[in-house]
Amino acid sequence: MMVAKRPSMAKSKTKTIYTCQKCAAQRPRWEGKCTDCGAWNSFVEELVTSEPKGGSTRGWALGASAPTTSANAQGSVRLDQSIQELQFERRDTGIGELNRVLGGGLVRGSFVLLGGAPGIGKSTLLLQMAGGLAKEGSNLLYISGEESVAQTGSRAQRLGIREARVELLAESNLQVVLDFARKKRPDVLIVDSIQSIFLPELEAAPGSVSQVRECAGHLMGLAKNEGISVVLIGHVTKEGNLAGPKVLEHMVDCVLSFEGDLSHHFRLLRSLKNRFGATFELGVFQMNAEGLEEVANPSELFLEQRGENLIGSAVFASVEGSRPLLCEIQALTSPSPMAMPRRNALGLEVGRLHMLTAVLDRHLGLSLSHSDLYINVVGGLRLEEPSVDLAVAAAILSTETEQPLDAKTVFFGELGLTGEVRAVTFVEQRLREADKLGFTQFVLPASNRKHLKDFDLGPGKTMHWMKHVQDLGRFLGAGKPKRPTTARPAPQKSNERSHRGEM
Repeated sequence: MMVAKRPSMAKSKTKTIYTCQKCAAQRPRWEGKCTDCGAWNSFVEELVTSEPKGGSTRGWALGASAPTTSANAQGSVRLDQSIQELQFERRDTGIGELNRVLGGGLVRGSFVLLGGAPGIGKSTLLLQMAGGLAKEGSNLLYISGEESVAQTGSRAQRLGIREARVELLAESNLQVVLDFARKKRPDVLIVDSIQSIFLPELEAAPGSVSQVRECAGHLMGLAKNEGISVVLIGHVTKEGNLAGPKVLEHMVDCVLSFEGDLSHHFRLLRSLKNRFGATFELGVFQMNAEGLEEVANPSELFLEQRGENLIGSAVFASVEGSRPLLCEIQALTSPSPMAMPRRNALGLEVGRLHMLTAVLDRHLGLSLSHSDLYINVVGGLRLEEPSVDLAVAAAILSTETEQPLDAKTVFFGELGLTGEVRAVTFVEQRLREADKLGFTQFVLPASNRKHLKDFDLGPGKTMHWMKHVQDLGRFLGAGKPKRPTTARPAPQKSNERSHRGEM
């Protein structure tokens, strides 16, 4: 009797690859240096299981669930049809500064990544957000992969969060987390942190490029398919960048950066990417014993401790996102005994400081090449916009010539290499913020004058228009520099030796 031979099932094959933990490049064998990103000793061995041909649907959206047809799925729409603008459903977090950075609240089904240095207050911020959302009627599930339930719960109760709608779970296995989330169906899922979550199917260690990429893909599928808002906490590297593959930042809808100096009590929340609102929006918090407290008027807070000796101190009107913000720029120069003087800047790019010193040396005849120069942005702020040039130049001129600056004067404008003062954006917002805080003199580029024809600040307020950096020198009464611009005289001993040689 002939027995029909059953077709053999295709077996999956397992192979070993090496993945760079910096850029996610893959190699069949180990390499000391990654030729893609240049990192040394960054390749880690990982086991990859290849699916049989015609096998599975695994791999949709980097590990997310395969797309399915649902009753509420929307069809395609042609651009010649009338398209009704979609209104995102937002949830009030109970924290005004966080709502501002998110664009008005937490969007239903959004995928958010929050990064920051250790101890900066990321978990504290999200616990307070959980308490605010729970008071508005939302159900939350907080997953802690780094602490026990007792640790997270005690911190939440110290912050005054005792809401029954907030549930805590200490788990790092992603499959358990996904099953628990689908069972509870919360409105918001918080994962602390993405580097501590792992998939058992992958042989790589938690926090590796493969684990972070695949776990984020599954969580993104949960957010989009189930309509659950997922918020991830991400670690940062020693350079200050978000750890993990760059694809993680591309996958999420919103990337938030929580910054601040641990020696200061200020905390700054920035949106580096936001599909539901403005990018580079800024929220300001103050850390105290009760947790994070919102700062409604950060300009007044940054300027409240400004000293009376205003030599080397200038006020700059910045714009962070859509918010005008006034801050203090401090400068200090001192004679340098070294051939190459120091250039140190806190809160400002050092390369821009080198450019400004070269412009001031060339067009105002200062002797900064013989001086150490230090710049400090008070309060731990990090300024990126070029309109800070005029305020930095004013602070340097003040400390170099020992001329105090008026306490009610604000500066903003960009300097070019030829000494011209270039126009800046959001001029009206900067002027209104400075006017609200009682400033009476405004030093700004002359190119912005045509945009302010109908703008009136009221009596007792004066605008000073700058076309060239020399106009700034005349306005501040800089006069001649306090140190000569000529080269240092040669030592006396060398002159004596030369006279002896001639004799």
